[in-house]
Amino acid sequence: MSIHRPATDPHLARTLERIYRALLGRFGCQHWWPGTAEEMVIGSVLTQYTRWENAELALHRLRARRLGNLAGVAGLTNAALGRLVRPAGCASVKAERLRAVAGWIEARGGLTGLRRLPTARLRTGLCGVRGIGPETADAILLYALGRPVFVVDDYTRRVLHRYGILTGHERYGAVQQLLHSSLPPEPALYGEYHALIVRLAKTHCRVKPSCAGCPLARLT
Repeated sequence: MSIHRPATDPHLARTLERIYRALLGRFGCQHWWPGTAEEMVIGSVLTQYTRWENAELALHRLRARRLGNLAGVAGLTNAALGRLVRPAGCASVKAERLRAVAGWIEARGGLTGLRRLPTARLRTGLCGVRGIGPETADAILLYALGRPVFVVDDYTRRVLHRYGILTGHERYGAVQQLLHSSLPPEPALYGEYHALIVRLAKTHCRVKPSCAGCPLARLT
């Protein structure tokens, strides 16, 4: 996957390209989000405030009962759904949020209906669902609907701050706009880049950094 740099900020674009190539060269493609688009929506909510491994355990429990889809989630009570997704933590809260977003999507013709709508309208609608903030909405847009929206999580902020691209005080929208203006609007690129940043944050760029062997060490 190549990056064809836009002309908005050539220096930043080159820096982001070097980071991407260094991470890809070290870690390879991450093959994130296997499964259906509906499972990606469910997973985006389950992974709130927890590790993906915990969210995946909850998703497996839904799959085992053939409930890893929006209709299945929407048809359960909060209590029943909460019991199934308990491995993801905050079970009652996530059950309520899952049913809310599933109901919102189903009321608009499911994912097929959403695919007909422009990205900005979708994002506004998703962020209006109880418990769905910008990060979760963007994960749904990127991974489930294939929209060119970069997901800005704590890992992204940490890595870009330590590399000198961010001051550390920027708001979510400002960080996202910085990335959007410096990278081509390619969903596959955004998804892979985000996955590689998460991999780096878990192996080297931790809260307490472990810089030995970091693939970005030679870029500083």
